[in-house]
Amino acid sequence: MAQQTIKVPSLGRVEGDLDVKVKIEDGVVVDAWTEATMFRGFEKILIGKDPQAGLIMTPRICGICGGSHLTKSAYALDTAFHTEVPPNATLIRNIAQAVETLQSIPRWFYALFAIGLTHKNYQSSSLYEEVTRRWAPFVGVNYEKGVILSAKPVEIYAIFGGQWPHSSFMIPGGVMCAPTLSDVTRSISILEYFRKNWLEDVLLGCSMERWLQNKTWSDVLEWLEEKEEHYESDLGLFIRYSQEIGLDKYGAGPGKYLAAGSFPHPEKFMHPTIESRNSALIARSGVYDGENFYDFDQARVREDHTHSFYEGTGSYHPFEGFTNPLDPEEGLKQGKYTFAKAPRYLLDNGEETPLEVGPLARQLMVAREGAEDWQDYDPLIYNIVKEIGPSVMVRVLARFHEAPKYIRYVQNWLKQIDLNEKFYIKPGELIEGRGFGATEAARGFLADWIQVKDGKIEKYQIITPTAWNIGPRDRFGQRGPIETALIGTPIKNPEDPIELAHIAQGYDSCLVCTVHAYDAKTNKQLAKYRVTNF
Repeated sequence: MAQQTIKVPSLGRVEGDLDVKVKIEDGVVVDAWTEATMFRGFEKILIGKDPQAGLIMTPRICGICGGSHLTKSAYALDTAFHTEVPPNATLIRNIAQAVETLQSIPRWFYALFAIGLTHKNYQSSSLYEEVTRRWAPFVGVNYEKGVILSAKPVEIYAIFGGQWPHSSFMIPGGVMCAPTLSDVTRSISILEYFRKNWLEDVLLGCSMERWLQNKTWSDVLEWLEEKEEHYESDLGLFIRYSQEIGLDKYGAGPGKYLAAGSFPHPEKFMHPTIESRNSALIARSGVYDGENFYDFDQARVREDHTHSFYEGTGSYHPFEGFTNPLDPEEGLKQGKYTFAKAPRYLLDNGEETPLEVGPLARQLMVAREGAEDWQDYDPLIYNIVKEIGPSVMVRVLARFHEAPKYIRYVQNWLKQIDLNEKFYIKPGELIEGRGFGATEAARGFLADWIQVKDGKIEKYQIITPTAWNIGPRDRFGQRGPIETALIGTPIKNPEDPIELAHIAQGYDSCLVCTVHAYDAKTNKQLAKYRVTNF
């Protein structure tokens, strides 16, 4: 029985440092470990600072979703300050959150994910030549369009926020902008340009309204054959190519999901509290355990330190948690192997379980019955998971499916802005209190927990979507979601395991990843693989 272990660098093509080590047996991954090798320490930096320091510091955590960090930081302060947020401010916050995610979709697909689809492993595919013509890095005809046009949505962000990335225009009680009619009409024009020139002409090959009529996997397959424009669109090509090269067959993940939800209704979240958040969300929060849906409760979130380079071996809620790093050499002696904590969620049965976050998770939550008429109800991705199961392909489909939905949201919100009403209501002074703020970044669940004492930050804990997905084993030996997703992956060439890259990049982990290969019998390293030099 042939056994190997492999470790490959640069799986993620984003920022940070992540090693992924996998064991291979008879050409299939049988075990996996994710190893985040960099300590950043924003939680430590914020202690002792002014409560509003998070508005400045946390958007610097990420260069691609800093607006999402600002959003959850602002809501954490709103719940701590007991503010009143005018509807206009919520509309602007929602618009900013949505357009940042919109820019991420084509940028992620063409610049990070689709590059791997041009790998030489797939030269025998009947679609390889067309895939390479469109998506080859720098020279692909649609690679260029996608990357260039991905900048359009965040032009809207900059109109309201002053800049993108690293804006800090959201504050407790609202936003620091007073847009004009020209700002709104210009934003509408930019959004229409993006819709027509990328979403409809390149990605879908049809109107977004036609795509959103699809409610089942059967609908999608019928849509694919309905017109040549659908069949030959980038989405049509991706579906056909994925089925040909097997992306619909592996990378399932844990099969359990979490979404914090996003986009509060402007009239229903004027007085933000931790308790009232779920019922005010347009894109609903929730937990799906593979069989049943449950309400999300931030009080059930835990972070396990057992295999992480931090003090402690237990599991802690963020209000009680801490971020005290250990020297990795000392941590290795204690069985620890990563700077990522292991986020877990406490289910009704008392089990702390790893949950996948991201576009697939949030598109499952909006399939839950019982939505109000102003909330998102959409059964498509849930039906696809039920029909063919989760996979790399389905995870990408969920992300693409959000593009027309978010454009429709922003279209409506821009029309609702009342230029004669307030955008900010000044809150009182915050001397002591605690707050929770969350949103859905492009990559998934993102949240802050803040505690303030004597007018200063006493404790600040951040859980990112990458932490949920790349987290390590916990004290019960449960793997993190990506560790689980890698299990069962067929590897054509252990010295060139592009299949592992598809899984890591499908999750869009905000870390540069490495994967190393070892023989499981001798533990001898066989390969240290860099997915690409791009």
